[in-house]
Amino acid sequence: MRPVPERAAFVTGITGQDGGYLAERLVADGVSVHGLVHGHDEHADELIRRCPQVVLHTGDLTDAERLRALIAELGPDEVYNLGGISSVALSWQQPVLTGQVSGLGAVAVLDACWQLQEQSGRPVRVLQASSAEIFGSPDHAPQDESTPLRPATPYGAAKAYAHQMVSVFRSRGLAASAVILYNHESPRRPETFVTRKITAAAARIAAGRQDRLSLGSLDVRRDWGWAPDYVEAMVRAVRHSRADDYVIATGESHTVAEFVAAAFDAAGVGDWRSRVEVDPTFVRPVDAAEQRGDAGKARRVLGWAPSRDFAAVVAAMVEADLRQL
Repeated sequence: MRPVPERAAFVTGITGQDGGYLAERLVADGVSVHGLVHGHDEHADELIRRCPQVVLHTGDLTDAERLRALIAELGPDEVYNLGGISSVALSWQQPVLTGQVSGLGAVAVLDACWQLQEQSGRPVRVLQASSAEIFGSPDHAPQDESTPLRPATPYGAAKAYAHQMVSVFRSRGLAASAVILYNHESPRRPETFVTRKITAAAARIAAGRQDRLSLGSLDVRRDWGWAPDYVEAMVRAVRHSRADDYVIATGESHTVAEFVAAAFDAAGVGDWRSRVEVDPTFVRPVDAAEQRGDAGKARRVLGWAPSRDFAAVVAAMVEADLRQL
């Protein structure tokens, strides 16, 4: 009997929060994992320490020819496009780069996968990591897959273009799915994200190593979930028999002030308001007042559900930051 060929996956953005959890998930499944890294990535060593089986390849989402050649050479069964500009704030500073990387870069991945499928004659399943930012400031909550796309930031606009191109390539016969991810956190978030900035500060204040925390608006509402849960949704979406789009969210929204209160409570610090100040320089030009997702379709079709509630997510991050101290 001929041996069953090993399944292979290709992941862009593999050194980010989601990429690391996804690599671990795929390796546990016995999948051969290949990842794209942009030159020297300071997080690559940590990824390899956790998953020494992963093979990294140097490349850039803006280099369509390199992506096409690499995907053709590797011949992956599953492709997860998690790469791109990950910060809404940075997208305001670099709108052109954001469009090139998060928008056109996603199309380069889709096109490379479609060409591989055409040339090999076997299916290639693709996952695009979309974002709730494609909805901008929606006029109703919660949002689902039918909510109109009205991005209000360069990040959201780039993601919206990529999201719509998933549907275009799906109409050409590519098994391309998109998960519309709402905010999802973990201890692996860098401190450039407000959530990790808050939990790290709460831990340092509890340890007497920091006095105050400066933030932007405390009234912004977001739907926060646990990152490993959202990675599980990605895998389920890619492997489902029918490619489609899915909102991935908890269905609950909380303000930044509530996040701060939960973090300080988990760190054992009372009266958080006396420790926090609002700095106008951290307020974004446009920030959706409320983003809350309806993941009913993912629950029904994929059998997916979040495993941790808001308080548990915040507590896990604070506990990790306290351990690091």
